[in-house]
Formats: sequence, structure tokens, C-alpha cells
Amino acid sequence: MNKPVSTDTLQQAKAKQLELAQQVILQDQLHEVKWVAGTDVGFEANNSITRAVIVVLSFPALELVEYQIARTPTNFPYIPGYLSFRECPALLEAFKQLKHTPDLLICDGQGIAHPRRFGVACQLGVATGIPSIGVAKSRLVGQHPAITPHKGTLQTLTDKGEIIGAVLCNRDNTKPLYISPGHKISLQTSVDFVRRCTTRYRLPETTRWADGLASAKPAFIKRLKTLNQPTGIIQKPLSLKLNT
Repeated sequence: MNKPVSTDTLQQAKAKQLELAQQVILQDQLHEVKWVAGTDVGFEANNSITRAVIVVLSFPALELVEYQIARTPTNFPYIPGYLSFRECPALLEAFKQLKHTPDLLICDGQGIAHPRRFGVACQLGVATGIPSIGVAKSRLVGQHPAITPHKGTLQTLTDKGEIIGAVLCNRDNTKPLYISPGHKISLQTSVDFVRRCTTRYRLPETTRWADGLASAKPAFIKRLKTLNQPTGIIQKPLSLKLNT
């Protein structure tokens, strides 16, 4: 769906974000983390269908436990700063299908590093009540000092004098990640969990698994064969034709 929304609808969306942002908690309220989830969203049928994937990995082993796919009509256009209205309906449908309730969500998108401090990780966290982190591949808002492309380099992301996130180089000679709390977690703990969920790649394993299974990438299908677990819930989605 690429048809623009009306000014009234956009104003309502903005007001809803500002309202729900008041519910965001930026202190650690997570308990023992045994299962950590990752999300990925894509689009099919000329963007008219939103395809959402949620994977659940064990923690700290980072082994795949489960994943689910949901498809819903796309009812909101692509507008930076309002992607949660486009993506969250399908993500919440996928969440409802999970047999393992995650202890932590790591979302492919922004947390409070957002003009109204309410990105997709905040919306998912508030909607589910589960601690959530936003890990984005690009900056939406804020400024930070120059960051060198060396693994472990970290800078603070600020906006209007407020610390809203961190900029982390997770691998040598790669672009940094933009990390911000979503709900029920602090910035320091968010950065810690992203690091602990990262192996030798730029992206955390949660994001890599979600993207790999959504796209049915051969490397990830091959990895499924090494898992010591039932795979019935995995095989069915992989048999579907997915657009990448």
C-alpha cells in the first residue's frame, strides 16, 4: 500500500505515539532471560501484504527454539517515524502464535531514538509488556560523535540535549548499529544484551535468524538440520514462497 494517509490520520497517529510514549519505562524490569526474540518485516503483493517474522532463540546459547510468520493487509504507508503503524499489526499477530513467550524482544528498528520517543520497539514492548530493545541499521534522529570502524567502539546518541541511544560498531570495518531502549530496560542493559546476542557478524543473532528464515536463505535452512529439536513449526513456513 503506497497511497498516502490524510493529514487527520497522520495527526492521530502522532497523538497516539505521544500518548503511548508516556507508558514507556526506561528502567530495568526484566527477570532472568532464557528466551530472546528477534523480528523481521517484509512485504508481498506490491506492498499490499505485510509479512512479519518473530524468532525465539535460547539465551545465552542463541540456538533457534521457534519462529512464526504472520501475514496481514498493509494498512499504513511507508512514512519514516510512523513505521510502527505499518509493521506492528502483523508482528503482534506473529507474537500471538508463539508457543514460547520470550523474556526479551530485540526489534529491527528504533526504540526511543525516535522524534516522539516511540519507535517500533517501544510499541511492541508496551503492547506485549515484554522488555524490548530497538536495534536499527541507520539513524532516524539525533547526533553523535564520529565513530571509528573498529569492533567495540561506542558513542552516545543524543537529541535536544537528551540521551536517546548508543551507536555501536559491532564488527571491524562495518557501519554501526543504533541501539535504544524500547520498554522496561535501560540503555546500558540494552547495549549489553545486543553485544551478548552478537557473534562474529555485524547484526545480533536474533536479527540474523529472523531475516534468514523470512527469506528462506539456504545457509539458515542448512543450519536447521543441526538443531536437536522438533522442526514441524519451521518446515511449514519454509515451504511457502516468500518475497525478499
